[in-house]
Amino acid sequence: MKRTFQPNNRKRSRKMGFLARIKTKVIANRRRKGRKRLAC
Repeated sequence: MKRTFQPNNRKRSRKMGFLARIKTKVIANRRRKGRKRLAC
């Protein structure tokens, strides 16, 4: 039987990775604040 989770790292990084998150407001806010570490 096939397991349900079939990880696909490229798909995952496109959806949840750093470059994808730059497009949201969260990282922009953190950058404006001058955070040392922006994501994880």
